Amino acid sequence: MNDEQLIKKLSDSIRETSNIDKELFTKMGVKRGLRNEDHSGVLAGLTRVGDVVGYEKQEDGTLKPIPGQLFYRGINVEDLAHGIQADNRLGFEETAYLLLSGKLPSKEELDAFSKLIAHTMPLNHQAMMNIMQLKGRNVMNILARSVMELYCYDNNPDDISPNNLINQSINLISKFPTIIAYAYQVMRHNEHGRSMHIRHPYEDRSVAENFLFMMKGRDNYTELDVKILDLALILHAEHGGGNNSTFSVRVTSSTETDTYSAIAAGIGSLKGPLHGGANIKVRGMLEDMKKNVSDWKNVEQVDAYLLKLLNKEAYDKTGLIYGIGHAVYTISDPRAGLLKELARELAKEKGREDEFEFMELIEERGVEVFLDFKKQGAKSRTCINVDFYSGFVYDAIGLPEEVFTPLFAMARIVGWSAHRIEEMNFSSKRIIRPAYKNVRPKQNFVPMKDRK
Repeated sequence: MNDEQLIKKLSDSIRETSNIDKELFTKMGVKRGLRNEDHSGVLAGLTRVGDVVGYEKQEDGTLKPIPGQLFYRGINVEDLAHGIQADNRLGFEETAYLLLSGKLPSKEELDAFSKLIAHTMPLNHQAMMNIMQLKGRNVMNILARSVMELYCYDNNPDDISPNNLINQSINLISKFPTIIAYAYQVMRHNEHGRSMHIRHPYEDRSVAENFLFMMKGRDNYTELDVKILDLALILHAEHGGGNNSTFSVRVTSSTETDTYSAIAAGIGSLKGPLHGGANIKVRGMLEDMKKNVSDWKNVEQVDAYLLKLLNKEAYDKTGLIYGIGHAVYTISDPRAGLLKELARELAKEKGREDEFEFMELIEERGVEVFLDFKKQGAKSRTCINVDFYSGFVYDAIGLPEEVFTPLFAMARIVGWSAHRIEEMNFSSKRIIRPAYKNVRPKQNFVPMKDRK
């Protein structure tokens, strides 16, 4: 038996021996995906970091869909974003301070925090050289390996005291933009033979502007580019303790492992196309629609293509309309609405208004076609999610697809850090260990001479 035959035999065997009847999940009361029968999440813990609201529970126990709301430390993210915009300033650093500390900073505190972030952003020479030697086509993988390597440069990597956790969190929040930008430049050089630009971040600029500078160079981005990237970072910074990557960080942290291992677990989770990689799928779907819908204003043509998607006859044939639907939000995703406000301005600046209007039509028709296809109608609601417009925004400001998901990580490292600190110091202080019911029948050991 050669290697290929052995691999196939093992694969065939595990399919046969590991198959589980789906009816058993219902029969044994298993909460598949840690979801209740009404699709709400199973309560696994308590948090004071963030809150994701998409429905209200009625007296009879049923869930009533409501317009989506997202809260950071009790502050509505719409109020946070609009408040920052009203002052005509950037807000990711302020958001990071809020999520880490639980309070909005004073001007003096924010100035000191922003300076610390910018000052900590550069990589030391050895870390930079090691990134340049890493091979790989996926920036998320390089990010995960680089985070694990930062353990080696930490004088107290296993210290889980609150002060050290804050110190490590600030270091990671600062380093993520640099690692991602450098990793992309290295990948671009190794895979495509392009010039490699390693730019040292400014010490007096925001995270958003420094990232665009390290990716694109001086004078290759506009004020609006910086403003909308900053907003995207704010909106992706936190999304409650139950989202897959944050829960991964909390599960890993509950073992009292080091910060770098816990954050690497979050990166691995976020990389998945059902989580952080969804905006890439949205962009791919839209590009395919642009090619196959000749009249971008024709409702019938748009509906026809959307039905092909649902019938697994178009794009990647998965039966999904990417960017529509969310596990919690039903009527609206507040992040999508906030991002759409600036995306309209961005489309005008970049001369892509026709494409933006096309997306608005897809948004309108996608929800209706989906509900009609599922025969749910008024019984249920669904909405676009933040991924629907984020891919368009990143593409319009000239960022490549390879950094779309890493950008998500660059923002969510803030929420991960806040939840890790909470889990390590202020939560139940118990290792997270759910149960799995074994449904494989017992079997007897068979001596080698009697096996077929």
